[in-house]
Amino acid sequence: MRAIWKGAVSFGLVSIGVKVYSATEEKDIRFHQVHREDGGRIRYKRTCSVCGEEVTYDDIAKGYDLGGGEMVILTDEDFAELPLSTSHAIDVLEFVPAEQVDPILYNKAYFLEPEGTATKPYVLLRDALTDSERVAIVKVALRQREQLATLRVREGVLLLNTMLWPDEIRQPDFGFLDEDLKVRPPELAMASSLIDSMAGEFEPDAFTDDYRAALQEVIDAKVEGREVVQPEEEEAAPAAAVDLMAALKASVERARAARGEAPSGGGAEPTPISSARSAKKTAAKKTPAKKAEPAKKATPAKKTAAKKKTAAKKAEPAKKTAAKKKTA
Repeated sequence: MRAIWKGAVSFGLVSIGVKVYSATEEKDIRFHQVHREDGGRIRYKRTCSVCGEEVTYDDIAKGYDLGGGEMVILTDEDFAELPLSTSHAIDVLEFVPAEQVDPILYNKAYFLEPEGTATKPYVLLRDALTDSERVAIVKVALRQREQLATLRVREGVLLLNTMLWPDEIRQPDFGFLDEDLKVRPPELAMASSLIDSMAGEFEPDAFTDDYRAALQEVIDAKVEGREVVQPEEEEAAPAAAVDLMAALKASVERARAARGEAPSGGGAEPTPISSARSAKKTAAKKTPAKKAEPAKKATPAKKTAAKKKTAAKKAEPAKKTAAKKKTA
């Protein structure tokens, strides 16, 4: 790697000499514009729109358009007079918890290497950042532009992440944010089930740029004069879902199949509402029905009264017969 910047990290009264290296590189396959007939490169000339003459790099300056055809021209001397206090320094402003820095602010990443005798303070700052679980907010000037950045530790190396300024972040202004859209609990439960079925640990090496690999295969085939083998077509993305619950359930089953898990048995994924209903039915089945109360047993006094009443009924015919005979 080649250092693109040299300076020092200003950490309180400590100065740490460092070299800055680009931490990332693009792997995109690049093409030249060529003439279709003979493959000749297409060249562009830098010409002036006023006089029509070709202009060299030494005669090119920066211009700010004021509108209405007016232009302000700035030279290298104008930029040199700008107050860049961080032109050769990375000034630490404060230390903040890493989770408080929104990732949308991050722009580019650079590795810092200690220079000369700065290894000891470099390691000291690195270990202190690791122990504190914080990142350093710094200011640095790269390519004549002052930028906000963070210093953090990655694989034992200090990493400088340049950031966008807060006013460079756009505010989302979409109509649906003002609409009163409500998600039903069963839909939310099914979506959560889908997320759980697709959960995993992030391993960057597990993902590849399939488009770049296929494009490189086409180039290699052209060079070797062999037939280009078309890659297998992926399954077409489904159209807009009409039944959201059905689409979510199908997605859950697909994710389980991809993991080699057994399907859920064809039944709908349990939701808070369906679970409550099932629990209610189960409780109703487990509750035993009330038994009929047994007839109360007669007391001894009631039994004696009942016997006397029966004997009196039996004696009535005999009394009637005796009365008839007496009358006769």
